[in-house]
Amino acid sequence: MPPLSSPENDVEKSNHHHSPPPAKPTKRKPGGWKAMPYVLGNESFERLASIGLIANFTVFLMTVFHMDQVSSSNLINIWSGVSNFAPLVGAFISDAYFGKFWVIAVSSFATLAGMVTMTLIVGLPKLHPPSCTTQQARLNQCQGATNRQFGILVLALGFLALGTGGIRPCSLPFGVDQFDPTTDEGRKGINSFFNWYYTTFTIILLIAMTLVVYIQDSVSWVWGFGIPTMLMACSIVLFFIGTRVYIYVKPEGSIFSGIAQTLVAAYKKRKLEVPRGEKEITRGKLYDPPMKGMYQVPKLPLTDRFRFLNKGAIVVDGDINPNGCRTSAWKLASIQQIEEVKCLIKVIPIVASGVICFTAILQQGTFTVSQALKMNRHLGPNFQIPAGSIGVISMITIGIWLPIYDRILIPLIRKITKIESGITLLQRIGIGIVFSILSMIVAAFIEKIRRDSANHHSRVDGVAPMSVMWLAPQLILMGFAEAFSILGQLEFYYKEFPDNMKSVANAMFFVTAGVANYVSSALVSMVHNVTGKHGQPDWLTANINEAKVDYFYYVLAGLGVLNLVYYLVVASQYRYKENIRDIKDEPQFDVELYGVKK
Repeated sequence: MPPLSSPENDVEKSNHHHSPPPAKPTKRKPGGWKAMPYVLGNESFERLASIGLIANFTVFLMTVFHMDQVSSSNLINIWSGVSNFAPLVGAFISDAYFGKFWVIAVSSFATLAGMVTMTLIVGLPKLHPPSCTTQQARLNQCQGATNRQFGILVLALGFLALGTGGIRPCSLPFGVDQFDPTTDEGRKGINSFFNWYYTTFTIILLIAMTLVVYIQDSVSWVWGFGIPTMLMACSIVLFFIGTRVYIYVKPEGSIFSGIAQTLVAAYKKRKLEVPRGEKEITRGKLYDPPMKGMYQVPKLPLTDRFRFLNKGAIVVDGDINPNGCRTSAWKLASIQQIEEVKCLIKVIPIVASGVICFTAILQQGTFTVSQALKMNRHLGPNFQIPAGSIGVISMITIGIWLPIYDRILIPLIRKITKIESGITLLQRIGIGIVFSILSMIVAAFIEKIRRDSANHHSRVDGVAPMSVMWLAPQLILMGFAEAFSILGQLEFYYKEFPDNMKSVANAMFFVTAGVANYVSSALVSMVHNVTGKHGQPDWLTANINEAKVDYFYYVLAGLGVLNLVYYLVVASQYRYKENIRDIKDEPQFDVELYGVKK
């Protein structure tokens, strides 16, 4: 078993540039591709387990636990929100205390515990409500879960969220740690690893949403949960087999701590005046130490934006030790730290604009599945499409569109705009928001047709005699929304954050998704409670054929339009990172920096 840290495996963390230079570590040949089967195997099986559960979870809650669509949607949104915020905690614990290996190891056991619990829930009759007939389901007479049964379900979801919180933020960086970035071979290995990582993720996603969902829907829930559980157990064994091959990076502190320290230092010195101009140079000095251990990370220029934060870098008596190091990171921040926090603040309005777009995208895993359950899902006489697999249409759309966009459209657009990426990242995100609005409008239109058809034919099972492929247009549009907005956000965060804040960039994406989960849950609860007055069923009542889900889609489309207006305003005011040096109305400070003459 590897030690928690080892001098021969130390790698400098970029957020500790203020520390004295450590002793030069003994070089060790990186694990490289020898470690990849273990790293990718563990990640792939964890994804297969968690995604296989999420893809069909609405069907599970409605058919096994007999929950209505409002309750099931809220539970999914709350759980998904926790799962999206959990990586922030996992990243912090990994960077500050235990390292990536141990966080992945413990989290893998948590995921296994969650999957074992889910398998026991569907395998043991006492752990889930009794089954009911189609007629009972139609009349809402199915027996719901007891407090004990629901508590065990929540326990399983808690284990899964804990596992996701540790594996998701650490798996990719742990794989990168296996290569030596100072060599050409190592850099090529890192690039290839990224390609393999996302390729395996896509393959696992397709398997989870097709084969695993089919087994759950058509064979049994026990096998549908049991197979991923067994694979997860194998992945843990595989992960530990590679312990003699891995490179282990010593935890040296989290970037989140640096952000907190900067804000605290600026607050403590809020009454000081920031030195500005040659005449005021005697009022203080700004702390600007050398970028030790950050040879590949360029310094950010000192700017006048959010100028109040610059107070945190003012050096006063007692801030500096005789050896030149600061006495406390909570009292004095470096210019680099301050500019990093400014980058974070500057991006927050753009992050906020992604919440409503994400909220619309989330519906394909909840109400879209509810629609599919009440449509003809047969392909031929013997095969029926699982309702939880209908989202594959969005994935296929993305898979077909991205190569066309990257290889054909971008070169053509580049000739017109003279922009390397064809269009700017903010334009790409904006186009995605438009597609999400169109998707909700089309979804509302299709839902009205479906509901009218189901009520007109009055079948016992309430299924509309129209193909589930009628849902394809809204899912295709949602695929375009993801290809433009979601992938655009990922690239935007990656490029706009400093090189040593890429973990924060990834965190921003998960935070956006997590907030969207809670917004979706709040909207569903509000619509459920406010509508349906005067004896009429509410818009999201348990029987979707009596509900007005199309009205809910129109509400999301309206919120999307308001969000688009907001986005256009904040995007028009945004200045890209690479242009900061050229902004004339943001003068650079002409002051004496600590240790450096400007």
